[in-house]
Amino acid sequence: MTLRILIADDHTMVRDMFVAYLTAMGDFAITAVADVDAAAEALATEPFDLILLDYHMPGMNGFAGLARMVESSAPTPVAIMSGTVLPAIAEQALQHGASGFLPKTLPARSLVNAIRFMIAGEIYLPSEMNRAGGGAIEPFDGQLSKRERDVLVGLCQGKSNKQIALDLGLREGTIKLHVMLVCRKISARNRTHAAMIARDAGMS
Repeated sequence: MTLRILIADDHTMVRDMFVAYLTAMGDFAITAVADVDAAAEALATEPFDLILLDYHMPGMNGFAGLARMVESSAPTPVAIMSGTVLPAIAEQALQHGASGFLPKTLPARSLVNAIRFMIAGEIYLPSEMNRAGGGAIEPFDGQLSKRERDVLVGLCQGKSNKQIALDLGLREGTIKLHVMLVCRKISARNRTHAAMIARDAGMS
């Protein structure tokens, strides 16, 4: 059975990444839009099994956008996505009717499992929600060296390894190594995913 997913995110590369991966799984049909209004329009024209909303995109207005989509899509589950793990935000999202909270750093297999889990009627929260403290947890907070952060900023700006190397006065091979380490440390699947995480966390 094909599962129909509506993804709303204002970052083009995020939408493209989700569409490419989930479509490749074979049993997902993806509709991707850039904001809450477009999501509402898509919902009015066809049914979906799950709706994924970026927490920071235009039209969300805190939890107003979530509440709007939950009300108009019922009983279809609606989940919030974010590039950072924010326990307080996740808890409030559930209080406003969300069926889950998906960090964009989720490994591909975990993402698919979470989607199936919510479509089955369950509530999904990542393991990070169980950490003590309850504060904001950046996916690269305290994990990257200054040089690695500089490289990540370059990735966020869409620069090639060669361009980043010129900017930092390093060899291109050294940048390639830093990119690999950055991806590993922030659980990014590739440089595009790393840039998406950085942009969503406020890097530019």
